Amino acid sequence: MNWNPSRPARSALVWGIRYGLPGAAIRYAARRGDPVAKVIADPEVLADPFAAYDRLRARGPVVANRMVSATASHAVVNSVLRDEHFLAGPTPAPTNWLSRVAAAAVDPAALGPGEPPSLLAIHPPQHTRLRGLVSRAFTPRAVAAYSERIREIADELLDDIARGPATFDLIDTYAALLPVTVIAEIIGVPVTNRAQFLDWGAKAAMSLDPGMTWREYRVADRAIRDIHTWLGTHIADLRRDPGPDMLSRLVRLDELTDVELKSTAQLLLGAGFETTVKLIGNAVALLLRHPDQLGALLADASGWDKAVEEVLRFDTPVQMTLRTAHTDTEHVPAGQSLIVLLGGANRDPAVFDDPHRFDITRANAREHLAFSAGVHYCLGAQLARMETVIALRALFERFPNLAAAGTPVRGGTRVLRGYRHLPLRTGKVGLRAVEQDQLAG
Repeated sequence: MNWNPSRPARSALVWGIRYGLPGAAIRYAARRGDPVAKVIADPEVLADPFAAYDRLRARGPVVANRMVSATASHAVVNSVLRDEHFLAGPTPAPTNWLSRVAAAAVDPAALGPGEPPSLLAIHPPQHTRLRGLVSRAFTPRAVAAYSERIREIADELLDDIARGPATFDLIDTYAALLPVTVIAEIIGVPVTNRAQFLDWGAKAAMSLDPGMTWREYRVADRAIRDIHTWLGTHIADLRRDPGPDMLSRLVRLDELTDVELKSTAQLLLGAGFETTVKLIGNAVALLLRHPDQLGALLADASGWDKAVEEVLRFDTPVQMTLRTAHTDTEHVPAGQSLIVLLGGANRDPAVFDDPHRFDITRANAREHLAFSAGVHYCLGAQLARMETVIALRALFERFPNLAAAGTPVRGGTRVLRGYRHLPLRTGKVGLRAVEQDQLAG
């Protein structure tokens, strides 16, 4: 389509076709009691989606309405995520001509984390090529090398908490700052930029949500544009003077376009810390609500890895994703989109006994699908696991008397489930031995 609309027109068209029209239809269907639409649009389900997942699963492995299908079945979710006949990407527009209008209106300067060429939204062979190149820089050995540095960052943040008031917000002072500091170092930027990254990441993540309002879209669009502008300058600097960071390694490969580099860096910024913030917050809240299990971990630190797997299963940070069938499949016909409820699959009683019970000793917790599966299995899964284990051990070793200090506040997105605020009380232990010696001297 040979068309060049103004930027405001582009934004309005993209929002209207991708979010506005589908969102209105979904909200209308939810008010009429449609079970699929309620999972996406009902405010009560946003607060506690798991009963809705159970009701949906009870209706069958795949439930459809006139717009879209959904599944909370572990078997179906696992199958679909691994099935080459399903493509990742945005929900198709209701008609072909609307799809063409939306594609023509897309602004290259405002490509979000869920749009091509993001690894979240492309498929083989393009996905195979790009993921292969990124994997050459993001190797298991390269990720594992960050272990000691992550512990250093955790200790520094906990030092700040120990010096402060007894009551603090876990998200603002620890759960957010640790992963964003790590990801800043991975893409080679000063730690002083981390507050800006947190702001951008939280706003850009809204673009992953179905039915985003026009006001939310404008906020997300502005943040994504700012990220693109900043990354363009940063990548140009790295081309002139690359460092030891992973993004510099990708630049030195000289096999990715600037658009691919910016898309990959943006994905690292969003998926690389926003989901880990949720994971750490969810874990702390769950462990404080289950003091017997927390006590077992404090007595035997060998259980932390398994505990994190159970958190990933029980309170999955990424609750849903989308797949679209490009040919007729067992589950949906060609062209039909399927909402894949990861959070529902991870509470499926066909796989997990007593699935609504949090149990850090659960033998098969790692069968969860929190990191997806197949070609789109999360590239940062190893890093997220490592960061969370280190963050939790450091936190509870430093503050064994940690306790809730107010009402936690959940975030407002349906795709990402976690806390915006989690007020805690330290119990006023917390200075490291070296600091205690310094104070005593």
